[in-house]
Amino acid sequence: MKNIQYTLRAVPKAVDLALRRKARGEGRSLNAVAVETLARGLELDAREPANTELDDLVGSWVEDPGFDLAQEDFSRPERADGK
Repeated sequence: MKNIQYTLRAVPKAVDLALRRKARGEGRSLNAVAVETLARGLELDAREPANTELDDLVGSWVEDPGFDLAQEDFSRPERADGK
């Protein structure tokens, strides 16, 4: 089933602040908290959707020479004797 997108208007300031506070406190996205809150209010299963967006990660890559060095081992084929 494809997820449906909503645009909500006229969200009361108190609701906005409460959702943002909860999201920040739980280290979750505002969208995830809002969807869960709607589902709970409707007495539905409030599990997060399996497919989430990764927009927050775009442009966040940081070069790490130590990581690159560690990854080099994975690019070499392993011999039958394990060496």
